[in-house]
Amino acid sequence: MTEIDRSRAFAKDVKRIVVKVGTAVVTGKGGRLALGRLGAICEQLAELNSDGFEVILVSSGAVGLGRQRLRYRQLVNSSFADLQKPQMELDGKACAGVGQSSLMAYYETMFDQLDVTVAQMLVTDSSFRDKDFRKQLSETVKAMLRMRVIPVFNENDAISTRRAPYKDSTGIFWDNDSLAALLSLELKADLLILLSDVEGLYTGPPSDSTSKLIHTFIKEKHQDEITFGEKSKLGRGGMTAKVKAAVNAAYGGVPVIITSGYAAENISKVLRGLRVGTLFHQDAHLWAPVVDTTSRDMAVAARESSRKLQALSSEDRKQILHDIANALEVNEKTIKAENDLDVAAAQEAGYEESLVARLVMKPGKISSLAASVRQLAEMEDPIGRVLKKTQVADDLILEKTSSPIGVLLIVFESRPDALVQIASLAIRSGNGLLLKGGKEARRSNAILHKVITDAIPETVGGKLIGLVTSREEIPDLLKLDDVIDLVIPRGSNKLVSQIKNSTKIPVLGHADGICHVYVDKSGKLDMAKRIVSDAKLDYPAACNAMETLLVHKDLEQNGFLDDLIYVLQTKGVTLYGGPRASAKLNIPETKSFHHEYSSKACTVEIVEDVYGAIDHIHQHGR
Repeated sequence: MTEIDRSRAFAKDVKRIVVKVGTAVVTGKGGRLALGRLGAICEQLAELNSDGFEVILVSSGAVGLGRQRLRYRQLVNSSFADLQKPQMELDGKACAGVGQSSLMAYYETMFDQLDVTVAQMLVTDSSFRDKDFRKQLSETVKAMLRMRVIPVFNENDAISTRRAPYKDSTGIFWDNDSLAALLSLELKADLLILLSDVEGLYTGPPSDSTSKLIHTFIKEKHQDEITFGEKSKLGRGGMTAKVKAAVNAAYGGVPVIITSGYAAENISKVLRGLRVGTLFHQDAHLWAPVVDTTSRDMAVAARESSRKLQALSSEDRKQILHDIANALEVNEKTIKAENDLDVAAAQEAGYEESLVARLVMKPGKISSLAASVRQLAEMEDPIGRVLKKTQVADDLILEKTSSPIGVLLIVFESRPDALVQIASLAIRSGNGLLLKGGKEARRSNAILHKVITDAIPETVGGKLIGLVTSREEIPDLLKLDDVIDLVIPRGSNKLVSQIKNSTKIPVLGHADGICHVYVDKSGKLDMAKRIVSDAKLDYPAACNAMETLLVHKDLEQNGFLDDLIYVLQTKGVTLYGGPRASAKLNIPETKSFHHEYSSKACTVEIVEDVYGAIDHIHQHGR
């Protein structure tokens, strides 16, 4: 269940990249060039080239393009009688010769539009048997890369000594996947990206609904578990060839990603360390367990550990919380460093400012969390409290006592501090816990989970709290109504509804709401300014921040509203008005009163009186 940090899977100073595009990516229906898809890939490569990366392209597709052109030529030159006869199988080498010129012409035209120079590099298997050739190849390519030229490699199938380039799999390399792997090693590349027509490597045929995407290939685990589907109908290798090539390159020291060439900006996403495709790395077995922990295993382990926790005394459970508080403070620098990486990645990925704000753990946050954990430890024990007594008969009293729920599955938003709060509450109340946080906080969540679980004594076990790292695991967990006792989703109404409709487990949902502040004419106006400012600006991304400000009509007439608006605007708050306020204050009219900004923005409206404010809140508050 461990998710590997892609930004650490290959060196941060990646400079030389080999990108291979397969036939299924290069061509579309009928064997013609997939112009839009290939153009998008060229744009990504041109951008990388402009950013200082050294880009080497290995492109398939010549045979397929040549076959399409020769079929057309065969049709044009045939009589009606000829067309009634069985058609001759086109020679693969002839197809390669005809198609290569078309393929290279496209690359030259496209890259020229992007102000990038390319060079055609046709090689054969036999050439690599010559040491002098390999040395000269390396020198030539390095000279091109210094001048920002992108070499475009392809096997010269037209003159290859193979019997049939799409059938013979012998030699130093046997297709363009293995050529790309060979070049990445020969040219000492930092990363190899193999673009395919599927998202990555699956446990079975991608068309099989039971197949799952393998995010990180671990040779010791996956090489005997994967079931491959049919070989590519367009190229000659398919996924089997890609995996073989990827393993060879990865274990030679070059990290490899197999991902889709159909998805927009996948190359850029790989270089940003985002979790796309399947990663191959020689150290992958050190990062993730060779034996997977299934969703059921995690849930069952949490249940067993919760029973051990419930057997402890209240003082022992209090001590666990004090140990967690101490551990948070001891590891503050490490936690902050991981959180900084999450924040930087979120900003680079272009996430909304409000989400980034929820993600940030500000200075003093760890100390505040530790203090709240200690405070929780000293609160009255929630387990075993007698809530109600009923005398059923003489000498027979029925008691209703508080008890743990069992195992909780909680899906929460990007705030990593929520993980600490939820985990602490679960421990104090004797519950097992499965947590799924936002992907943008994965580093923060991972380190906080480790710090907390390491502080739990072995008599209970760190498996009391499981960290779910992939969205794909949620559907499996929602099926475990015999193990998980309650699901608590924190997020949008859409998320809550989806979970409710996908499980038999009880779901504790929530209703969204718009927080209002009303300032009456009889209020203390200086205090009102401080309250309004704090309600909006203390933590704009919080779900309890002010989103709508309602003001009594008389405050517009005596000038107080103008002062209040000035205070908010000088502190960077963007204002939108209702029908009355927008006209009076000359601010943009809001599209909806039912809008949660979660940022430094809010809606302002003028109401008749306190009863008008109450009516407004009733209508738009939820």
